[in-house]
Amino acid sequence: MADIAKKWEKVRTDYARYIRVERRLSANTVAAYKRDMEEFSHFILRNYGVLPEQVEPTMIERFMAWMYDKNRSSASQARRLSGIKSFYNFLLLSDKVEQLPTEHVDTPRRERMLPDVLTVEEIDAMLATFDMTTSKGCRDSAMVEVLYSCGLRVSELISLRINDLFFGEGYIRIVGKGDKQRLVPIGSIARDKIQLYMEYRTPASRSEATLFLNNRGKPITRVMVFNIIKQAALMAGIDKQISPHTLRHSYATHLLEGGANIRQVQELLGHESILTTEVYTHVNRKQLRGVVEDSFTNVDL
Repeated sequence: MADIAKKWEKVRTDYARYIRVERRLSANTVAAYKRDMEEFSHFILRNYGVLPEQVEPTMIERFMAWMYDKNRSSASQARRLSGIKSFYNFLLLSDKVEQLPTEHVDTPRRERMLPDVLTVEEIDAMLATFDMTTSKGCRDSAMVEVLYSCGLRVSELISLRINDLFFGEGYIRIVGKGDKQRLVPIGSIARDKIQLYMEYRTPASRSEATLFLNNRGKPITRVMVFNIIKQAALMAGIDKQISPHTLRHSYATHLLEGGANIRQVQELLGHESILTTEVYTHVNRKQLRGVVEDSFTNVDL
């Protein structure tokens, strides 16, 4: 059994290297897939004691049933199965298996849960909680303004660099998932807040390429951004489930309500598929169907 466990560990390591280097998935996605595969391999070892290439469809189905019995959400189950399918696609490409044991395993139906949307007034109330006479208040206000007015993911915000700012041209450069770049317009309010925050950066921190820093002059973390936003919402008296992603979702929703085309919102958010954009926006099915049909009409078959 020890030898089998070591072989599982080696294959998991090779797989993690593959999705990080070859598929260029983000560090967070790689970490999530690694955790998922550890849980899956431990289940297989504990119940069947077989090598990765010996896993059969019924074993995967029982793993999914075990997750269901553990009251895991349908979204969590779907993500685990997606990771397992990716893992076995890697083994197929590596000639470790001749066929996919995941081929006929059904994906659980995912619950469609949209996050809360903030009104413009609620966002203004959050921004009003920051003390603009302090460096921390200026930084926090600038971060919330950029998250909302540019529709960024929190990972994109904390990795934003000074040389990604093109204020003269009116946009910022964003490096999104898979290291894909896009240009996002930035308004005068966000620009002014960033410039005010930059005046507070100490001489020691001015050599740091990352824009938003903590009080020790190091890049700020996603956990810190989450806590800053939760605290601002609490002080503003907002009784909603708030996270950095709430601001991104509100941005997309407000754009559509203001008459923006869903294709434009898709590009601004950096989504590859328009179906992904639908998750973040309150778009009726009729409007979405028309856009999808148009996209197929314009494809040369």
